[in-house]
Amino acid sequence: MRVVAAALVSLSLAVGCNSAKSKTAAAANTSISRVEVVRVVAQPLNIEVRLPGELQPYESVAVFPKISGFVDRIGVDRGSRVKTGQLMARLSAPEIASQRAEAQSKADAAQSEIATAEAKLVADQNTYEKLKAAAQTPGVVAGNDLLQAQKLVDADEAQVQAAQRIAEAAKQGLQAVTATEQYLRITAPFDGIVTERNVHPGALVGPNQNIPLLRVETLHRLRLVVAVPENYSADLANGAKVQFTVPSFPGQIFSGSLARISHSVDVKTRTMPVEIEVSNPSGRLAPGTFAEVRWPVHRSNPTLFVPTSSITTNLERTFVIRVRDGKTEWIDVKTGASNGKLTEIFGDLEPGDEVAVRGTDELKPGSQVEAKLSST
Repeated sequence: MRVVAAALVSLSLAVGCNSAKSKTAAAANTSISRVEVVRVVAQPLNIEVRLPGELQPYESVAVFPKISGFVDRIGVDRGSRVKTGQLMARLSAPEIASQRAEAQSKADAAQSEIATAEAKLVADQNTYEKLKAAAQTPGVVAGNDLLQAQKLVDADEAQVQAAQRIAEAAKQGLQAVTATEQYLRITAPFDGIVTERNVHPGALVGPNQNIPLLRVETLHRLRLVVAVPENYSADLANGAKVQFTVPSFPGQIFSGSLARISHSVDVKTRTMPVEIEVSNPSGRLAPGTFAEVRWPVHRSNPTLFVPTSSITTNLERTFVIRVRDGKTEWIDVKTGASNGKLTEIFGDLEPGDEVAVRGTDELKPGSQVEAKLSST
């Protein structure tokens, strides 16, 4: 009986040990998770992103009067097409006419003074020449008389020169008043369209007013201004074709050429303003219209891409989970542009590295996993 009892105890111990080993092995097997992974790929970025833009006139001038006056006539209105130098409005300023008459009178008086001084000079020169000829005969003309006649001629010449200077000053004054008088004519600065009119005949206007008389804009050429995020501002090239759409013509695609790049990022918005030149000969596109720009984004060198689902962001960091030698690693990354289901990343990764398809901070660094390459 003792032998049988001992055998039963030995069998019970053996079964217990085998059961403990089985449980340990099962626990080890259940601690290894299976993670679906994809390989990091390197490829050139060549995508199109949608950015908001605004159409602006190529040229826009608010027309103010240079002098004060009353609006005598205005021959254009909102929507009028004008040519360079075309008369748009005329002002009336009676004091300008008075100043012109005064300046003309001074100019005429100065010319009269010149004529008088020149006539006296001619007369005194004739007298001097006669005295000089007579002085050839000794005793006929006193030497002092000849000297006085010569001095008188010199004085007349100085008087003529002074009169000429006064006449030139009067002429300049008349020209200044005439130039000021031209300011009464308001002309078009360039070929364009009047887009704003704020006065009517009889209104008193002046150079210090806040509201312009008229506004003239060039509409056959437009500027499409786009604020490009700094992530998309690399490798910009003048002359590149850019397409855009506007709400007023749904379904229609317009295009322009990249013409002006500021080459400076606005520190407040982290964007770089650029201008696309748009030809608008028919005037269909209106300044002030918002546009959706199909902005091309290129990289000069290939960059790394992973599925967007692989990127995890928490309160502290943005990372992907790399699986190497059956263990997980959190790799900090910065994201770039998206290309379909893939997102551009920058970090300590190499092409061919395997990262989890679905990133989650529940998968801690250093976890033992079994990587399974995704078929998608």
